Amino acid sequence: MIRRIVNSVVEGCLQTPSESYIYPHPFTKSDTLSFSWLTNVSPCFPVNAKNIQIISEPKQFYDTILHYCSTASQRITLVSLYIGIGELEKNLINALKENKYFGNNNLKINILLDYTRGSRDRENSRTVLQPLLQQNESNCTVSLYHTPFLRGLLKKYLPNRFNEIVGLQHMKLYVFDDTLVISGANLSNDYFTNRQDRYFIIKDKKLTDFYCGLVRKVESFSLRMDKHNKINLSNNWQYSPYDGNKRKFIEKAGDLIEQHLDDAIKDQNMIQTQGCDTWVFPTIQMGQLGIEHDSLITERILAEAPKNAKLKIATGYFNLTSQYMSTLIYETRANCEILMAHPNANGFLNAKGIAGGIPFAYSLIARMFKKQFENKNQGFRIKLLEYLRDGWTYHAKGLWYYPPHSEYPCMTIVGSPNFGARSVVRDLETQLVIVTENSELRKQLHEECHNLYKLGQDAQTQRDVPSWIYVFVKLFRTYF
Repeated sequence: MIRRIVNSVVEGCLQTPSESYIYPHPFTKSDTLSFSWLTNVSPCFPVNAKNIQIISEPKQFYDTILHYCSTASQRITLVSLYIGIGELEKNLINALKENKYFGNNNLKINILLDYTRGSRDRENSRTVLQPLLQQNESNCTVSLYHTPFLRGLLKKYLPNRFNEIVGLQHMKLYVFDDTLVISGANLSNDYFTNRQDRYFIIKDKKLTDFYCGLVRKVESFSLRMDKHNKINLSNNWQYSPYDGNKRKFIEKAGDLIEQHLDDAIKDQNMIQTQGCDTWVFPTIQMGQLGIEHDSLITERILAEAPKNAKLKIATGYFNLTSQYMSTLIYETRANCEILMAHPNANGFLNAKGIAGGIPFAYSLIARMFKKQFENKNQGFRIKLLEYLRDGWTYHAKGLWYYPPHSEYPCMTIVGSPNFGARSVVRDLETQLVIVTENSELRKQLHEECHNLYKLGQDAQTQRDVPSWIYVFVKLFRTYF
């Protein structure tokens, strides 16, 4: 049902289908009223701005995660692409093991990673987590999502690293009791030291309940690891992601996620706004399972951005979908600045083999996009920037919306997607659309945005690109 509701509202219909729900919007200011449609297509969680904290540095992110791993008393949910194998990562695992509430069986720990990335090499996320399960398997679960599209000969012969291109668990969210930390950052050394990302800390029980419920749904159709590092299907799930009927797996898994979204929207039959000045809307994208919630919402936000408004779009990897590109050129009327990684700030720089050419591929795609919008005389309002900071790589992603003639944004999007085909079609992703009428939070959003963009310089889209990159982009653009 959620697919029909989202499609109807995102396409701009004033009348939603008979089975949809019409909720009163909570917004009171003119510059937030344009987002009132969100209450009918996404769960809405009203919060007070004082319960939202924006942090800006990788070390702050690490210290925050480490603190909560040590002190959470009821539940910890860690969702990441993978967990690294270095000392900082092992310190996190030790903090979980030594948490006094885990020792007395009060604390439940759920960890969800990607199967292919989490199983890469002899020492990997699974071997790092194994001691945690050996200490207390009854109160800890480790689940690994396996894409249903990696099967048969592809699964048998596609080597490690390359098998990750088929599809991944890419959500990055960390729940500690009633606190959510959402980011694009993985639990790995670079993301704790010199890899720039975005990080929001939100204290809200209903929001954390929603995400813990979502994770349980994904865990139910993921593979479950035991203390011996053996992998099996989860209890009460009978459809293997890599054997048997692929269509049935996709259908059943997609239904679980769709139902979770649908139930969450139904539950908001009366939005309580007293004492709240900020509203949080989770969005979910699982294209391989038929869930296009996030991309449809993002599409409408881009399409409806009006003249004299500003859009600031950040992506670690510039590979916007053709639909997003088209919308920005032909429908968006706002001025738009897109911040991407300079090749020297790209995490794939100097990687072995084909992966080492990926930074050049992103430069080529940026060149193609710039040619498109300049040919349509849109260069006056669309600008491309490259983030460059000595010794750092860049992974921040999201969007800030500045209403017409406003100094500060009233909306941001933060989470795991990069606005590219991988995010839309292949990976499991989630974001938050945060709409606020709180002046102080708006200033903080502006400061966050400014601190990223001040390290941006005009994109050099005409740099030399190896000839093989042209063929690579044409054949494999949706895979990276």
